[in-house]
Order: sequence, then structure tokens, then C-alpha cells
Amino acid sequence: MTASRWPSVLWIVRHGESAGNVARNVANAAGALRIDLSHRDVDVPLSSRGEAQAQALGRWFAEGQEDGRPEVLLASPYARAIATARHFRGTGGCHPDVAICCDERLREKEFGVLDGLTTAGIAAEMPDQAEFRRLLGKFYHRPPGGESWCDVILRLRSVMDTVSLHHGGQRVMIVAHQVVVLCLRYILETMNEAEILAIDHAADVANCSITEYRFDPSIGQHGGLKLARYNVTAPVEASHVEVTSAPEPIQGVRG
Repeated sequence: MTASRWPSVLWIVRHGESAGNVARNVANAAGALRIDLSHRDVDVPLSSRGEAQAQALGRWFAEGQEDGRPEVLLASPYARAIATARHFRGTGGCHPDVAICCDERLREKEFGVLDGLTTAGIAAEMPDQAEFRRLLGKFYHRPPGGESWCDVILRLRSVMDTVSLHHGGQRVMIVAHQVVVLCLRYILETMNEAEILAIDHAADVANCSITEYRFDPSIGQHGGLKLARYNVTAPVEASHVEVTSAPEPIQGVRG
């Protein structure tokens, strides 16, 4: 791997607060078994607060608070991620001619038969899956029709191969989901299961927070990406927009 094959800087951003995040909070507070949403997960939009968070992030970059703006903008194909990228670009976060390149490999972790269930709902309606998850842990548990974290990591390794092949030396931003942010950390920092789950347990990834890697020529023989910042919420705070986050549930709650 040569130095020119890595981005000069890589920003990884979780989408803004979604209507799914809001509906999940309402369902949990009410002790409901299911989240009241009629959309497919892929179609769940941003909440109004999520739109404001994404605009705050764009203004932060437009005002020169970062060392340059993204030259490449990659996004999950889910509506909430695309909308975050559009609001970011629309408020000057990157040049208006920068295309939003959707990559299905950046999609949310698929929850299969557990999609739309709250934690209480899983325990009540699918106790066998709750027990499997307890035994295997969230890293390895794959619900029927869904994915484990390992499955997500497999597709994200392919994403990073594409980034290194096509975007060497560029400033790249990825807009995706909480599990994607964490799994990219796992890949880029060559972590093990215990290390990434400890990070996950310590704090949730905030909506529109920045996780940043910068190229460091001293890493290995040919240089690599080194973590500079994780889960930074300053852009949202600077615009006096509420900072929100949504923990990953046992399974099935949209993130």
C-alpha cells in the first residue's frame, strides 16, 4: 500500500436524528412492543431536528472550522443518510458540484425478523432470539434474515478497498449509521471484539457527530489512517441545536 492510496483525511458522520429514532423513544417510553412507523427502514426520513443537525454540520465546514471541505461525499442509500448529505452540501459543507455517491455497502445493519420491534417486543415475541443474542453477543448474533456486526464489517472492508483505490490523497466524507461508524473503527484500527464493544458501551455515536482519520506516513511501511477525533459534536453544539444519540438496542430498532 502506497501513501497515495489513502485519503488525506476521512470524516465518518452518523446521519441526523431520524423519525425512527423519535418513534423508538416514544415506543420505549410507552412500553410498546413495536415502533409505530409505516416506512421501510430504508425510507425513514430525518426529523426536523435531524435536518437542523445536518445543516449545522454543513455550516461548520463552510465557515472553515475544518482543515478543508470534503472533495468526495459517500453516503448510505437510506433516506436519512442521503438527506443528511444533501443538507450538509446545501449549507456549504462541500462544493455544490460534489456528487453524493450512494453505496449500498454503507447501509444500516439489517435486522431481519426483528426489524421494528422494541427490546420489550423482542423479549415478548421472539424470546429465542433474545436468548441467542445473550449467548452469542451483539458482535456475532445474526437474526434470521438479518446481519451480525461481522457481516457489516465484511462489506465495509470492501468499501475501504474502493476508497483506497479511487480516492487516494483526497478529503473524503462518509455519511452512514451508528454501527457503520463503529465497524469502520474496528477495521481501520485493527481492533478485536472486546475493544470495539467497549467503545460502543462507553457512549453512543451522536447524530451528525464527526469521527476523523488523517493519513500518517509513519504507520507501517507505507503509511495509514490514524484516528484524530471520535464522536465530536461541536458543529451541532455551535449552532445551539440539541445533540441527540440513539443506542443500538438488542436488535431491531432503527439507528
